[in-house]
Amino acid sequence: MERLNRKSAKAAKYPEKIIQFGEGNFLRAFVDWIVWKTNKATDFNAGVVVVQPIDKGMVDVLNEQDGLYHLNLQGIDKGEPVDSLDMIDVITRGINPYRDFDDYMALAENPEIRFAISNTTEAGIAFDPSCRLEDRPASSYPGKLTQLLYRRYRYFDGDMSKGLIILPCELIFLNGKELKKCINSYIDLWNLGDGFRNWFENACGVYCTLVDRIVPGYPKDNIAGLQERAGYEDRIMVKAEIFHLWVIEAPESVAEEFPADKAGLNVLFVPSEAPYHERKVTLLNGPHTVLSPVGYLSGLDTVKECVEDPLIGKFVRKVMYEELIETLDLPMAELKQFADAVIERFVNPYVKHFVTSIMLNSFPKFKTRDLPGLKTYLERKGSLPQGLVLGLAAIITYYKGGKRGDVEIVPADDPAITGLLKELWSGGDVAAVARGVLGADFIWGEDLNDVPGLTQAVTGKLALIQEQGMRKAVESVVH
Repeated sequence: MERLNRKSAKAAKYPEKIIQFGEGNFLRAFVDWIVWKTNKATDFNAGVVVVQPIDKGMVDVLNEQDGLYHLNLQGIDKGEPVDSLDMIDVITRGINPYRDFDDYMALAENPEIRFAISNTTEAGIAFDPSCRLEDRPASSYPGKLTQLLYRRYRYFDGDMSKGLIILPCELIFLNGKELKKCINSYIDLWNLGDGFRNWFENACGVYCTLVDRIVPGYPKDNIAGLQERAGYEDRIMVKAEIFHLWVIEAPESVAEEFPADKAGLNVLFVPSEAPYHERKVTLLNGPHTVLSPVGYLSGLDTVKECVEDPLIGKFVRKVMYEELIETLDLPMAELKQFADAVIERFVNPYVKHFVTSIMLNSFPKFKTRDLPGLKTYLERKGSLPQGLVLGLAAIITYYKGGKRGDVEIVPADDPAITGLLKELWSGGDVAAVARGVLGADFIWGEDLNDVPGLTQAVTGKLALIQEQGMRKAVESVVH
């Protein structure tokens, strides 16, 4: 079998218009695929040059394949199974700035470069005051980007038409605002001057985005079969679900330059990404957080099993369609469409998502993903959402430890949280457990015993779980 490269495979050649910080699975399965689809459907005609954001990376492997790789999309789309395999050819080359710094900085002098896109993990957008302008390169991603922008500003003598459209994809809320703040901090630290600051502010745009696609990564379980299908040896093949969403908080002028929304893709240019961020966290992450302990303590192991179980599936849908969806402010038809897509993702036969992996740090997750909805529901409806209350009681029960059959239950969380739960459960009084957990200010930042009716409701659910088991407790909520 031939190795995949531009000699062995027929591939298009595109001018470099995009600098991409990050060569990992997500960007290749999401952004580069979107660029590939946009190239095919419009006259975008953009190539991507990849910059390795940390010292240790994989641009060498990427370059061995001349930027080519295959993407295997699997899942359910509008009720139909999808299992596609496509060669993505938009990456032109990869650069390791730690080894080839001059090649990296030369990108600033290319007049066709228009976009900078990144996914350097949540920790990547951070200001490191130890970075210097003279570093080859600066260690932080914002530092590297500032070096590049400053070189571009000087090379084109402040030409306002040579600014960049900057789209961070890191999974933090208001990622664009955080990145812009870091760059301004480097402008101050390195004394780069008001002229550069004005150019950065007015010629460049740093926009907040929200990305959503599950990317399991390299398909090691069935790589032989996929390579047989592809007809090439591909060391960086990547697997992802069919669902995708990219919300970009940017003006219409950006959409005109990056016409991904015209390519039949789920790419939205919006005035604010905040409601979409809230929608994703509430309708995808929120149900995940409560279905996991409920499902696990009902004898189930994966998200798919939970959603397809006749009883637990009703619980999941109740939480989504009757409780959490009522707390959001987007049009109901749009919310239901998104919720339907989430259900399809949950039952994706190609993705095995174990609930135990979701239960890592369940209390902080419930605080950010479900507690706001619980409060909003109470405020709007005048009653507590019983599915979310049961979900919280299930988390508290899971943190009791013990066994499920022959398997030891070992909650993974902050030692202060696991220690508190161990101490509370040692007394055996469910009312004391409920009061103690809800009153833990270091978990919630407040005393949840002050939420009307919550202490009594959680106590009742805990007692029901202890006395009759999780499935009986679920029956009390869904019937």
